[in-house]
Amino acid sequence: MIYRLLCTSAERTAYMKSYSLFMFLMLICSFAITFLMLKYFKGILPKDQGRQFAVNGALSEGKPRGCGLIFITSFTLCCALFIPLKAESIIYLVCIYGAMLTGYFDDAAETPWGNLKKGLFDLAISLGVAVTYYYFNGSDIRIMLFGIESVHIPAALFIILAGVLVWTSINVTNCSDGVDGLCSTLVMVVLAVLIMMSSFAKSSFGGLSPMIMLAVLAAYLWFNCSPSKMLMGDAGSRALGVFLAVIFLDSKAPFSFIPLCLVIIIDGGLGLLKLSFRRFLKWKNFMDGIRTPIHDHERKNKGWSDTQVVTRFAIIQLVIDLCYMAAVQWII
Repeated sequence: MIYRLLCTSAERTAYMKSYSLFMFLMLICSFAITFLMLKYFKGILPKDQGRQFAVNGALSEGKPRGCGLIFITSFTLCCALFIPLKAESIIYLVCIYGAMLTGYFDDAAETPWGNLKKGLFDLAISLGVAVTYYYFNGSDIRIMLFGIESVHIPAALFIILAGVLVWTSINVTNCSDGVDGLCSTLVMVVLAVLIMMSSFAKSSFGGLSPMIMLAVLAAYLWFNCSPSKMLMGDAGSRALGVFLAVIFLDSKAPFSFIPLCLVIIIDGGLGLLKLSFRRFLKWKNFMDGIRTPIHDHERKNKGWSDTQVVTRFAIIQLVIDLCYMAAVQWII
């Protein structure tokens, strides 16, 4: 809506001025709307009961939990306001919002949902994103690190792989949410690098929505930095996982998810790997000396503070992402 109003100038100079004004309004409004909503609507959120098995889990007791309900709602509203949404983008937003709602209802439930129930919702959302992307874009992808601009993947295989990407992103992002500011900071690092990589800005949704999410998360981090005043809960982390997967699919370079989100994958994914090997392969001693998620290993076994975990993980992810960006630019 505002995009069309400000970005239709005939002359290039006037267009750039209009676009700069549009970007300024988009970012400042996204931050301000989210900040005010978090500040004045946190009272509607359930209170955290403390996490029995998490490091420093008792410190979270009593804090508003599930504020992903608020900042994902703010993100959705800002997208509707500032992005020229088409059917594809609307479906993505529905899937992101659906992931947020499933996480929020789990956060608010007196008895946490079982793995089967959450898994079925994850499957539906993952297939929804995968089928939507294939329907509107086909199954050609780019492998940026090798300079390959087009690789065709058979439809069925592509939908399966895209679904796995979304499912993986949901779960590793969810598992990385256990330290004040960690999940949001890591996602912000990834988004900032994606914004710098012009090859990712191929559509209005993929080009503008990371900027909106960056402003939204900045407002959330104001309240979530250590010591936090509120927690995103599954409502926030699950929705962020879907959002990351959508952005990488929308870029037509889904394999870039691996290096650009490597710290998130390792932090959250090793716990899933450990659980899978122990439960399904009966390797009871698999990764016995490593506490998962990895952020708990660093706090409990290495003595890192929460601030050290967030800062060091963010530095590692930033260095990896910048190296990847430099490698891609050199190859292209």
